[in-house]
Amino acid sequence: MKNYIFIAVLFVTTSILAQTTSNLELQQQKIKLALSYNDKEAAASAMYSIIAMEGAESTYKDSLAYMYFNNAKYVSSFLVTNDILKYKPDNVELLEMNAISVENMGALDKAIEVYTDLLSRTKNNYHAYKLAGLQLASKKYIDAYKSIKKADLLEDTGKIQVTFQVNKNYNQSVDLKAAIAYLEGIILLNLEKEKEAKLSFMRAVNLFPDFVLAKSKITTLENSEQKEEE
Repeated sequence: MKNYIFIAVLFVTTSILAQTTSNLELQQQKIKLALSYNDKEAAASAMYSIIAMEGAESTYKDSLAYMYFNNAKYVSSFLVTNDILKYKPDNVELLEMNAISVENMGALDKAIEVYTDLLSRTKNNYHAYKLAGLQLASKKYIDAYKSIKKADLLEDTGKIQVTFQVNKNYNQSVDLKAAIAYLEGIILLNLEKEKEAKLSFMRAVNLFPDFVLAKSKITTLENSEQKEEE
């Protein structure tokens, strides 16, 4: 009798596993088909089904996070990456996605917290630059100055450019080192250190001669100096 019960249980278990495998393969096919038709919502739905089958640490959570991030769905991207980082705390790429997502959500204090963590892991000058910008936006000028000086000291790859909006019709991309010098100048202006700020703007122009905004800041400061002398 016990043998019959064991066989019956084994049959049921095997049947359930077969159904689960079959359903998993079906959902994977749905993802491929949905993505081939650029139907992100259907692909996400299939991913959720797989996550429900595989459990809390399903690798499809990573896929879901990348999909949300690449489609600028920053709230969802933040929530998913936040969840994954609980069991993958050392995944720098996911942490960077988390930082960018929360920044785009406009949560400055949280973004500062995440970028601080990110910078401590990467020692990347672009991450230090981003942190300084967030601290400036939060009017934490001393912290911003410390971060931008750190950015200036860290190694630069020469591959990153930063885009600035010059006016409604024109954006300009400049080398990161020049952008760092320019941001330092803006921070110094907020610290009411105009002479030091001018030197930073001049350094930005030396690094990137066609830097429109830096040139404009220098002109404004020079005009202000002339008025004071009159």
